[in-house]
Amino acid sequence: MAKLKENYELMVIFNTKLGEDGIKELVEKYKGTIERHATLTSVDEWGKRKLAYEIEDETEGYYVLYNFESTPDFPVEIERRLNINENVLRSLVTVAVAK
Repeated sequence: MAKLKENYELMVIFNTKLGEDGIKELVEKYKGTIERHATLTSVDEWGKRKLAYEIEDETEGYYVLYNFESTPDFPVEIERRLNINENVLRSLVTVAVAK
């Protein structure tokens, strides 16, 4: 039988050229999107960090980790939305491992 809900982790790296206000706005935007379509369990802002390699000529990014519980269709949708946004350098959704 298929699981109805699963725990997921979403790591997003935002472009630091947005500045503090722009980054905070994007963090809240995606937090709101997750809250509307899933159960948000936590948001962990890792902050500005050096990238392992350049992404679109950027050497730093703003890392945010979202943890949420949802049906399997929502992670596909949130990834699609993140891939469209030019201010998102990278994003990855994974199934969270039970501890």
